Amino acid sequence: MDTTLAVRARGITKCFGDVVALDGVDLDVAQGQIHGLVGPNGAGKTTWLGLLLGLAVADDGDLEILGTPIGRALAAPDGVAGFVDGPGLYPSLTARQNLAALSSRDDRTAGIDDALAEVGLTDVADDRVRGFSLGMRQRLGIAAALLAKPRLLVLDEPSNGLDPAGKKHVHGVLNRLAADGTAVVLSSHRMDDLEALCSEVTILATGRVVFSGPLSKLSTENRELEYRLRTSDPEAARKLVLDTPGAHVVDGSERQGAEVLVVRAQVPAVDELVVRLVHAGIAVRELAPVVSPLEAAFLALTEQQEINR
Repeated sequence: MDTTLAVRARGITKCFGDVVALDGVDLDVAQGQIHGLVGPNGAGKTTWLGLLLGLAVADDGDLEILGTPIGRALAAPDGVAGFVDGPGLYPSLTARQNLAALSSRDDRTAGIDDALAEVGLTDVADDRVRGFSLGMRQRLGIAAALLAKPRLLVLDEPSNGLDPAGKKHVHGVLNRLAADGTAVVLSSHRMDDLEALCSEVTILATGRVVFSGPLSKLSTENRELEYRLRTSDPEAARKLVLDTPGAHVVDGSERQGAEVLVVRAQVPAVDELVVRLVHAGIAVRELAPVVSPLEAAFLALTEQQEINR
């Protein structure tokens, strides 16, 4: 048993009638890690989060959470908190009253105030939840989870409905928790959030893991990506792209403006191109993926899985 792992899963299978929701899933989540769960609708993400929260049990396989082997009872070990399909809240109660209903007596003063402050809801602590926006409800759900002082926090689409200020608060909370040793597993369709927060991701398709590992591996293991390239001399840059093995200009890139090229290449070819541009005295003003490595890998891997079904 590895005590540095918050989650250790081997061969996890879960079926609902004839539907195989999870098919032999292996997954490790380290303590202090923010781990993203990505996949199309029906990939098994919600089922997996439910297993971690003790809302369902696996039909087969071995699952350890916070060092505790999980059996066939519908229960999560102490130290696990979070929500699936949105937090369960009482609309007629205020934010503070909702947290009081979920907390122990010892937490009902400082703990509640601290949790509300952590997610930026102090100013609306005494407002009824029925008037809250989706983003405010998400933040209150996270505050409720924080009351348990979790060592594993499980969140389903935590950025739903968040405005920029709310997202900043939530990102700060999750990063602070991870820095203090809490493991965070979150599911999201927001690739920008996952790339900003997660050190590792797992991509699910049709109940199977098609990728699991550091985000940095996606750019090297994935096939070619398209990059926006803006330089001080677009015509000279175009010639250098054509002279760089493994790189080429995408047809029609000129429609994005005279100064922008769209270059398709793998990472080694992009590195070589940058070196050539610098040696030629051409300033690189912008070099960024048109589609992020995570999104590109997600699309490629899940599409391939569908083809192989």
